Amino acid sequence: MTHVLVLSLYGPLAASTRYRFMQFIPELGNRGVKLDVQPLLDDHYIRARFNNRSAPIFNILGSILKRLKILKKQKKYDCLIVHCELFPFLPAWIERILLKIPYIYDFDDAFYLKYKTNYFSFRSIFLGSKFDAIISGANEVTAGSHALEKYAKLFNKNVSLLPTVVDANIFFPKEKPDNNAFHIGWIGSPSTAPYLSELIKPLTQLGREIKVIFTIIGGKAPRISNVEIREVAWSELTEVDFINSFDIGVMPLPNNMWTQGKCAFKLIQYMSCSLPIVASPVGENLVVADKSCGLFANDEKDWLNAFRYMNNHPKERARMGANGRNRIIEKYSLSNNISIIERAITKACK
Repeated sequence: MTHVLVLSLYGPLAASTRYRFMQFIPELGNRGVKLDVQPLLDDHYIRARFNNRSAPIFNILGSILKRLKILKKQKKYDCLIVHCELFPFLPAWIERILLKIPYIYDFDDAFYLKYKTNYFSFRSIFLGSKFDAIISGANEVTAGSHALEKYAKLFNKNVSLLPTVVDANIFFPKEKPDNNAFHIGWIGSPSTAPYLSELIKPLTQLGREIKVIFTIIGGKAPRISNVEIREVAWSELTEVDFINSFDIGVMPLPNNMWTQGKCAFKLIQYMSCSLPIVASPVGENLVVADKSCGLFANDEKDWLNAFRYMNNHPKERARMGANGRNRIIEKYSLSNNISIIERAITKACK
């Protein structure tokens, strides 16, 4: 049995931890690989941030001490998987000292921008190249999107594309309820909910024309006139059922360096449930989906026209949804991607 310590940034409440590591545990175990997932920031931290609160300082200090303790035991394992970074604000040279056995670097967002832009940019002189150094020192790298894969290859030749995938036996289409309205849906987190502002004007106009329900799972909805808004708390037990209640799934994104690195996971969730999609033509969205399984919208006019088209063509929605489901099974299902992480582990642990 190969033993792998996964040093995830967040606990299982974070989608990245659940879908990039925890869902692989049973099948990897059958293949002789045991994953031990140890997060830095636990679910208490995630809940606090989701509620726009700061996590208690004793919780953060406890998390740091717990990670240092597990790092002392790392030689009991055959290799590590480092997700994003060992510790926020810690320079790369210290992290490299702390990593004493072979490791895989895994990332599913453009974390290399963290200390270069926006809020933390004043630290760029000390931390701007942190992720480049951590990527360079990895035995293997697994990247969640083509943009991340391209970036990682600037610093390491051993890079594999590992999309964030779903178990198609869990995410599958179910019979839709009779909504008696056009039901648009979105799933995400408070951090990505601000992107929904792009839909305010087109949905306001659409609501003047037809009855519209807009369900937001896991985030705060913007104020939209003429539309029935349903805010739903995220739950692993109910997310698939809620997605299956939608007529279409949406993924608006601004076009910037951060969003170009995203993994289009919302689209993967929608398409696995045979939902047609409407999305911004940004980054991995254009790879995960194509015009056979949905529509792309560049601006508010495009969004409105796409909504009208989807509402007026239910048979076309069904065709797109079926195409999307087939695409997920072929390219973005757990069963067809587990060999990627298994191969990276095998190579790193040699």
